[in-house]
Amino acid sequence: MQKTLKALGLKEINDGCSTGQNWFANGEILESYSPVDGKLIAKVKTATQEDYQKIVKTADEAFKYWRTLPAPKRGEIVRQFGDKLRAKKADLGKLVSYEMGKSLQEGLGEVQEMIDICDFAVGQARMLYGTQFHSERPKHRMMEQWHPLGIVGIISAFNFPVAVWAWNTALAWICGDVCIWKPSEKTPLCSIACQNIWNEVAIENDLPEGISSIVNGDHVVGALMTEDPRLPLISATGSTRMGRIVGTAVAERFGKSILELGGNNAIIITENADLHMTIVGAVFGAVGTAGQRCTSTRRLIIHESVYDTVKENLIKAYGQLKIGDPLDEKNHVGPLIDKEAVRNYQSSIESIIAEGGRIIVEGGVLEGRGYESGCYVKPAIAEAKNDMAIVQHETFAPILYLIKYKTLDEAIDYQNAVPQGLSSAIMTTNMREAELFLSAMGSDCGIANVNIGTSGAEIGGAFGGEKETGGGRESGSDAWKAYMRRQTNTLNWGDTLPLAQGIKFDLG
Repeated sequence: MQKTLKALGLKEINDGCSTGQNWFANGEILESYSPVDGKLIAKVKTATQEDYQKIVKTADEAFKYWRTLPAPKRGEIVRQFGDKLRAKKADLGKLVSYEMGKSLQEGLGEVQEMIDICDFAVGQARMLYGTQFHSERPKHRMMEQWHPLGIVGIISAFNFPVAVWAWNTALAWICGDVCIWKPSEKTPLCSIACQNIWNEVAIENDLPEGISSIVNGDHVVGALMTEDPRLPLISATGSTRMGRIVGTAVAERFGKSILELGGNNAIIITENADLHMTIVGAVFGAVGTAGQRCTSTRRLIIHESVYDTVKENLIKAYGQLKIGDPLDEKNHVGPLIDKEAVRNYQSSIESIIAEGGRIIVEGGVLEGRGYESGCYVKPAIAEAKNDMAIVQHETFAPILYLIKYKTLDEAIDYQNAVPQGLSSAIMTTNMREAELFLSAMGSDCGIANVNIGTSGAEIGGAFGGEKETGGGRESGSDAWKAYMRRQTNTLNWGDTLPLAQGIKFDLG
């Protein structure tokens, strides 16, 4: 790991604030421990309020330059950043795995998402389309165009310590914005590694400080960002509780926000499902990243005719899971992020039992050799009712709830009867069932899949959800519009001034 840290420019003690090559921090020391083995990876000095003010001032100056570059030129910079990520993929993926605890394959996959969004943004840089309208007035032309917002504040979560930042940053950059990133306190080293990679691109292109900035710190730094009118857009990923705080603070100053919050995702398994595909999708969705994805599968809503078969197959599949060091590709499940997450996992299992649920695959904390960090737990399965309080709650751990249904309408009602609305799926070979699920009468989530699981998403589609998931959209499709301001223009190329709606205003 020391070789990886060195390759990414990480030291034993790192300044946690940067506007580019300029590194500084005067706050308290943050220690980053790996959930893989419990060892201290490195230390990070956090930001003071004065450090934050310096970052915002530098970013504001950088915006005045960056917005003047043609969008395709900005896209060229993003292309170079993507190429740097390709060269650093192995090291950055390994750091993601070690600092966060997800499998090495998932860590590498997360860096690949960064590369993919860079590729997407490069193309989008030549397609920041406006629209032209016919005016009701003669010799007039109307059009709509998009301009950059300014400084985009990005607040990311531990479970995707680099990809979500890149989803926002790559698009914001090509739109002409500059970015200030507050990463999770649980994965600060990943942010410093990303900033070091950006710095290489900035130096090679003689770019000013402030186009990409990071500010490591706790919720106090987050509050500085959300309350700062100099940051017209805040993109925040995290819990619904956090989203309420951020959304309220930003709305009070009439700022814009992109909120990516909790998920309570279900797969409906119909009597017409391909059960082999179903088990693969359900198990990966439930235990991938140790159940710490916002798109993790929390609920299986299973038709009564196949319920027992699905349950038996799941129990068999869970018996084959290998839990351990996520850097060992033979293992399927790594650790939870920290001991607080472990306590939440244990509390959830206690709540399931207290509410009358039935545990059919026992959970528990693993101990002994290889589990010294105290963060490894066993994925659990419980039979439950959809209206149980614990089932309505987003359990950020590898706990899967099985729920039986009779009719598809009932299943869809169960699917939608939770506060969250991020990802959903149906497993069926019946076209009518699939079309109903995707219709206005079907899933109320931002993501609805047929014959794939809930977990994971491709860069090309807009990512986000409804209800308590926050309504934000990131990544593909036309998500770029959130990083820009819309402007309607009317150009009069005639020699008279006719008024709209036929109004007459004769001055004689």
